[in-house]
Amino acid sequence: MNKAIFPGSFDPITLGHEDIIRRAIPLFDEIVIAIGINSEKKYMFPLEERKRFIEETFKDEPKVSVITYEGLTIHLCQKINANFILRGLRNPADFEFEKAIAHTNRRMSKIETVFLLTAAKTSYISSSIVRDVIRNHGEYELLVPQAVKVTK
Repeated sequence: MNKAIFPGSFDPITLGHEDIIRRAIPLFDEIVIAIGINSEKKYMFPLEERKRFIEETFKDEPKVSVITYEGLTIHLCQKINANFILRGLRNPADFEFEKAIAHTNRRMSKIETVFLLTAAKTSYISSSIVRDVIRNHGEYELLVPQAVKVTK
């Protein structure tokens, strides 16, 4: 069984994340969206809200599940028997950063990282851009799945 973990903070999930996950569904038997918890990081959305956004976005997709975790992603992979880490690449800077992590993960385990290029129509979207648009009362709805709702 080919199980992939798609890790991230998803603060919030974006159309770019959704695109990568939907395009990966035919490639894997199961995709676990893993929301990492970092106590040092300040999030815009609480963990349970981020989880709910993702669960609602993929409610009709039985191959996708959502969990939360702390620690190294490879330890989570080993714990739940996932043999792949799924990552999206928007630009060359993403590739350089993700390549180093993928090499480290493979060195520390036998887990492979699979990269998918983001679609051109979503390649400019990042969670940090979405948070900035939200903070400045912009049209964030153009950048996120319908499940993401900001209460004012």
